[in-house]
Amino acid sequence: MQTSVHVFWLCFVPMFAAMNPISIVPTFNALTDGLPAERVRRVILQSLVTATAVAFAFLIAGRALFRMLGVSVADFMVAGGALLFVISLRGLLGSERYGELSGDDSLGAVPIGMPLIVGPATLTTSILLLDQHGALPTALAMVSNLGLTAVTLFGASRIQRVLGRSGSKALAKIAELLLAAIAVMIVRRGIAQFLAVPAT
Repeated sequence: MQTSVHVFWLCFVPMFAAMNPISIVPTFNALTDGLPAERVRRVILQSLVTATAVAFAFLIAGRALFRMLGVSVADFMVAGGALLFVISLRGLLGSERYGELSGDDSLGAVPIGMPLIVGPATLTTSILLLDQHGALPTALAMVSNLGLTAVTLFGASRIQRVLGRSGSKALAKIAELLLAAIAVMIVRRGIAQFLAVPAT
């Protein structure tokens, strides 16, 4: 029998791999380079508010939307796992997780809040975890990872200095590889559900 702590970690690890806060550091530093400290703090707060709002809106309404469209859990597991695999593969093979991005007054909302912090991988993972483990552990994992991302953003310049650009990229690639493995597992479970339950 799974304990609540065990279930939390089953949600936290995939969410961490999907959100991948370390991968945000180089892009965040590049986007905020030259901005005064007070402006950087406002950008971080704006990005966290945006990311939290988008993540929980999708968490609350996502399953209802899928039910309305007639999408089953197995359907979404296969499609979502395939999407996560493509996202992780692009991150593993590409030099940057995201392309060139420019900022303005909405820099914290787009692109940092969405899609850097909460992008397709995070949203897909949240729905998959919601179906597998329930709302509470998924929400707690989401909040924990958003908190960890906040710490990462506030310490981004220090992290960059300690790890260096190569070090932060290496850690990001490890998280991408973990996400790829999780994606394969999700597709495998989705296919198993297809085989076990007759199509309707």
